[in-house]
Amino acid sequence: MSNLENNPDKQSKVFADDRANVFHSWSAQAQISPMVVAGGAGSYFWDFTGKKYLDFSCQLVFTNIGHQHPKVIDAIKAQADVLATVAPQHANEARNQAAKAIIEVANGNYQKVFFTNAGAEGVENAVRMARLHTNKHKILSTYRSYHGNTGSAINATGDPRRFPNEFAFGHVHFWGPYLYRSAFWATNEAEECQRALEHLEQTIIFEGPRTIAAVLIESVPGTAGVLMPPAGYLDGLRALCDKYEILWIADEVMSGFGRTGKWFGFQHSKSIPDLIVFAKGVTSGYVPLGGVVISEPISKSFDERVFPGGLTYSGHPLACATAVATIETMKSEKMVENAASIGDKILGPGLHNLAKKHQVMGDIRGAGVFWGIDMVSDQKSRQPLAPYGASSPKMNEIVAACKKNGLMPFNNFNRIHMVPPCNISEADAKLGLELLSKSLTDVGM
Repeated sequence: MSNLENNPDKQSKVFADDRANVFHSWSAQAQISPMVVAGGAGSYFWDFTGKKYLDFSCQLVFTNIGHQHPKVIDAIKAQADVLATVAPQHANEARNQAAKAIIEVANGNYQKVFFTNAGAEGVENAVRMARLHTNKHKILSTYRSYHGNTGSAINATGDPRRFPNEFAFGHVHFWGPYLYRSAFWATNEAEECQRALEHLEQTIIFEGPRTIAAVLIESVPGTAGVLMPPAGYLDGLRALCDKYEILWIADEVMSGFGRTGKWFGFQHSKSIPDLIVFAKGVTSGYVPLGGVVISEPISKSFDERVFPGGLTYSGHPLACATAVATIETMKSEKMVENAASIGDKILGPGLHNLAKKHQVMGDIRGAGVFWGIDMVSDQKSRQPLAPYGASSPKMNEIVAACKKNGLMPFNNFNRIHMVPPCNISEADAKLGLELLSKSLTDVGM
């Protein structure tokens, strides 16, 4: 942590310059107070005053290998010395290597990768591929979802960020499984799975299978609350898509690259999607990269017809070299296995134990280093601690206490997400739980 320093003047200047010149996303500009970040290493980052934070947010759930991993930083430098950029119409070694590496960990009947700059563009182009391949226009997606902020991606999104952005067409929402707040009056996971699949089939029938190009779902809905699908749900989804000749697009932007203790979230099932959208963890966010992994039948449908999509920086060599190094590092250091172990041994049992002490912790769900907690007024009523689509003074107190104690969680509405790097140590994983407990105690919860 060589650049850890105590420089309050620099802290103030960086903050003032941000407020004067930077326009922030999803924000009323006069109402925000951005945290200043000076540097990071491993599972930690810090500001210019020397205040350190244990990063249980992975920023926006993307630093899967932690901050500043030296092997990946070296790979970026090496690629910059060879070829810093190239137009997408040319062939490039780094791009080839990245495509091969991603297809290998996807481990299915996949042929090619279309590269984008981020997850939203990946969703956008997967939707385009599905519509052109099937000659159908509708896209089904769940209410509890987030798919990005481009035209089709934001319309596929379920959460309230969709409301002021609804300009695309052909998007239909349905209820996914979520036993804690079941839309189906289910009393156990098996009932929730069965009834959710029945609901999806009825939605397909009443929307018209001949009009539906694809069902787009996050394999594990992330921002919506780390909603682990019940056993059999993804397999049932695959069966319905096959029955009605509909494509399955798996959004793995947040759940991919080790986050759930598997390379991809759908790999907790026996089934494989037709298209996989990825981003975030593929490079640990060090250089922006996203894309679509394409199954052979869809890829071949564009052998003799033009795919009408492209991006100036598609398959950027710096980003692709970063992806190759990230995947190789995750393999050599067994980070996916570590994520699974941390979830099984520490985060899962630890969070359930904390819920016995803190009645504000309601439902707890997750796998690997991907955990969500419904924060409630009390465990019996399950009343959310913040309304849907907003925060609340109590939630703000909890997050502020976490930050004061040096823990950075990911929060959304009435939920706290505990999402550290895949290579977090057992000691730091335990420390994160201790800091969460201390923070809840500090605010009287």
